[in-house]
Amino acid sequence: MKDNKSRTIKVETLARVEGEGAMILKIKGDTVTEAKLNIYEPPRFFEAFLRGRAFREAPDITARICGICPVAYQMSACHAIEDALGVKVEGQLRALRRLLYCGEWIESHVLHVYMLHAPDFLGYQDVLAMAKDHPAAVKQALELKKLGNDIMILLGGREIHPINVRVGGFYRAPDKSEFAPLVERLKRGRDAALDMVRFAASLECPDFEQDYEFVALRHPEEYPLNEGRIVSSRGLNISVREFEEHFVEEHVPHSTSLHSVIKGRGAYLVGPLARFNLNYDRLSPLAQEAAQNAGIKPGLKNPFKSIVVRAVETVYAFDESLRILEQYEPPAAPFVPVTPRAGFGCGCTEAPRGILFHSYRLDSNGNITNAHIMPPTAQNQKSIESDLFRFAELALDLPEDKLVWQCEQAIRNYDPCISCSTHFLKVKIERE
Repeated sequence: MKDNKSRTIKVETLARVEGEGAMILKIKGDTVTEAKLNIYEPPRFFEAFLRGRAFREAPDITARICGICPVAYQMSACHAIEDALGVKVEGQLRALRRLLYCGEWIESHVLHVYMLHAPDFLGYQDVLAMAKDHPAAVKQALELKKLGNDIMILLGGREIHPINVRVGGFYRAPDKSEFAPLVERLKRGRDAALDMVRFAASLECPDFEQDYEFVALRHPEEYPLNEGRIVSSRGLNISVREFEEHFVEEHVPHSTSLHSVIKGRGAYLVGPLARFNLNYDRLSPLAQEAAQNAGIKPGLKNPFKSIVVRAVETVYAFDESLRILEQYEPPAAPFVPVTPRAGFGCGCTEAPRGILFHSYRLDSNGNITNAHIMPPTAQNQKSIESDLFRFAELALDLPEDKLVWQCEQAIRNYDPCISCSTHFLKVKIERE
């Protein structure tokens, strides 16, 4: 029987996210009256830090925005600045960028699926408690995550905030022999990733769907990582340079984090569900088969099943890594020469959590005069709040502890940063 009293459910501190914040859910009788993510961290000013800096510094500065997805920030920065300078990175250098991105996808998706999200589905407070009953799964997770990290170390110089990325390519391109020991490990990792899909598909998900507008990159030939047009499930199809004409950030009273919307249309969703629904035909045959065996297909609208999609994308990342390595020949030079000039450029790549947009304006010396960065977390915040509101509305019959648990889980559906934070939250419930 539903509680007819008014109550407020508060998650007061979201630690280790892209900021500091809280979750507030207000319920009056049988009605949810409010669902908010209250992001209260002071602004971080990365866009201001970039003004006056040389264009070459942008990849290393922006990588510090996120310790989980530094490659995404580096790649979006490089693409935007190269767009401003009229530089095109192709051939083996382009392939190496995809390989580096695959490493980040592997380590990030594995972290999310096994260590940050699976405990929710299995009823554990954290992965340490889960490991006691599922030691093999946790061991496999650590091994898979290490493979992703090793790709980043070999190509990026280190796994957190790589130091080998530069505008135009890399400071150093590895020799083919350096990749050789990795190939057999990646083949075993791909097999383990198929086990990961089966594991994720076995988890019981709440029966919950939302009518999202999905937004992702789409490339003519590839599952999107670095390049493509921006498309949506409701007909949007624009170039990256048109992004700011269609997407806008809004201030909201309860948050120091901006909320992104499509002009005239409102909230949208980026990330694994969007990529999967808009690019299923670009997945490798093995990844498509894994999705089919897991019982998911395009048109998926249950955010709780994003855990399965992440596992499928991990299979793809292993497949793509092996394809790139099988065809790899060291480039003649590790980077394309870049000449400073005045200009404006945009870049958008697919971070594990969704599209990450950068734009830069440069003066004639190649110094940054203006920068704009729109991370996937900000783009998803309105959808997260919508999920919280709608899910709580449908789940008021649940015992209060389970309602709180699943509302937190609804946040963890979205990305590793938020997922990491909310496993150690203290939840406070106030009754009038």
